Amino acid sequence: MLTEEQLDDMLTEPTEALVKDLEDIEGDIMILGAAGKVGTTLSVMLKRACDRCARARRIYAVARFSDPYAVDLLKRENVAMIMADLTDAAQIRALPKVENIIYMVGRKFGTCESACETWEMNVAVPAMIAQHFGAARYVVFSTGNVYPFSRLEDGGCTEETVPEPVGEYGMSSLGRERIFEYAAKHYGAKVLIYRLNYAIDLRYGVLFDLAQKILAGEPVSLNVPAFNCVSQHYVGEVAIRSLKLASESVEYLNVTGPEIVSTKSASLALAKRLGREVAFTGVPADVALLSNSSKCIGLFGYPNMGIDELIRLQAEWVLAGGRQLGKPTHFEEQRGRY
Repeated sequence: MLTEEQLDDMLTEPTEALVKDLEDIEGDIMILGAAGKVGTTLSVMLKRACDRCARARRIYAVARFSDPYAVDLLKRENVAMIMADLTDAAQIRALPKVENIIYMVGRKFGTCESACETWEMNVAVPAMIAQHFGAARYVVFSTGNVYPFSRLEDGGCTEETVPEPVGEYGMSSLGRERIFEYAAKHYGAKVLIYRLNYAIDLRYGVLFDLAQKILAGEPVSLNVPAFNCVSQHYVGEVAIRSLKLASESVEYLNVTGPEIVSTKSASLALAKRLGREVAFTGVPADVALLSNSSKCIGLFGYPNMGIDELIRLQAEWVLAGGRQLGKPTHFEEQRGRY
C-alpha cells in the first residue's frame, strides 16, 4: 500500500507538459480556496512545477486553513499561505493583486439546511473577488451539477449542453459561473469555467464511498446507475495548464475520466479486491449526472490512471486502514439535496 507521503507525492508530481505550459504563463498565481480537498495537492503541484521553471514567480495559497494536515503539507513544500476569510470584503481587499487566479472556493454540503450560506459562498464571494481582481486570468472550479441528467447511451453532457441544474447547489454553482462571465464581459477578465466530476484522492471520493459500504456490509444503491471520476493528479494538472486557455469570450471545460463507470461493475470489482460480498438495492434509473470529457482529453491527453488502476489503489488503501477525510460525495443523490 502507498504511505500517505507517497500518495501526496503521486498526486502532486508535475509533468513535463505542465512545466512547459507554465513557462508561457506570465505573472504570479494565487489559489483561492487552497485548503480544500483538491486545493492542497494542486497548490503543491503548482509550487513544484514553478520551481522547475526558468520564469520566476510567486505562488500564493489562500484559505482559512482549518485543517492542520493541509497546513503542514504546504509548509513542508514552502508554499506561501495567506489566511483569509473570503466572505469578508475587507480581507479580500487586503489580498495582493495578481495576474492569475485558480478559483476553488465553494460550498456544497449543508445546502438543504442553510441554502442562503451556499448562495453567499457560491455567488456573493465570486462577485467580491471579481471586483477586486478585475482583469485577471481565472480558472474557475465549477461542477457537472450545472447540467441536466442525461441518458447513459448519450455519453454524458458536453460543454454545449444548456445548463439545467437540479437543486440549489447546482443552481448556485451556475450563479458562480455567471458572475465570472460578467467579469469577462465588464472587467476584461479572461475566464475558463472548469466543470469537474468527482476527483479520486483515495482518502475520499466515489470509490472510497463504495468501498466503505462494502466493508460495512451495507447494500450499494443502484438508483444512480453510473458516474464519472478521475485521478486527482489529472484534476490538478489540467486546472493549472488551463490558465493558458482562459479567454475574455469565456471557455468551458468538462474535466473527468473518459469512462462512464457502472456503479454495479465498480462495486463488484472493489468487492473482489476487498475479499467481500456486495449486495445491491434500488432500481437503476435510465439517466444519471454524467459529463463528456472528450474536449479535455483532446487538449490535455488521457488521465494518468484509468478506472481499473484507481479501483486497485482504492481497495489497497482502505484494506490497509489508510486515512479518510470523512467527506462523502453523496454521488447517489438524485434531487440535488446536499
